[in-house]
Amino acid sequence: MTHFNLLLPITLTMLVLVPFVGAKDQEAQPLLYQTGDPTEWPPELDAVIAAPENHTVLLENERVRVFEVTLAPGELENLHHHRWPSVLHITEAGHFIDRNADGEVIFDSREMSGPLTLPLTMWKDPEAPHSVENLSTTQRLRLLRVELKQ
Repeated sequence: MTHFNLLLPITLTMLVLVPFVGAKDQEAQPLLYQTGDPTEWPPELDAVIAAPENHTVLLENERVRVFEVTLAPGELENLHHHRWPSVLHITEAGHFIDRNADGEVIFDSREMSGPLTLPLTMWKDPEAPHSVENLSTTQRLRLLRVELKQ
């Protein structure tokens, strides 16, 4: 069985469950990010090119790119973007902030009305250049991201 044949049922299951997984005890709080026209974003700021130490590709073909994202406690990742819509499955996280290309904070987990309930699975549109900083001194940030190219 090919990697795609194995990945397709998993991806479809994740897409169906996105509104439900990790949300039973948590009020729906979408993580909104700036978008724009991905064709205008510099190719060298693609996540796996600009921040390879944080984005490990597990599978890539013409339809999908799957990678693990990790940030050590206190780590700030390089500025990068995500050209395609994707599903995120966050398994480990403490507090973190996300900044846009101008350094302005676009999300701060400390400002949420309650803690993140993990694991958390969510849909994400393409994300303009940004950089995440793990504010925890003890907890790494870890997630799987499935980018849908088609």
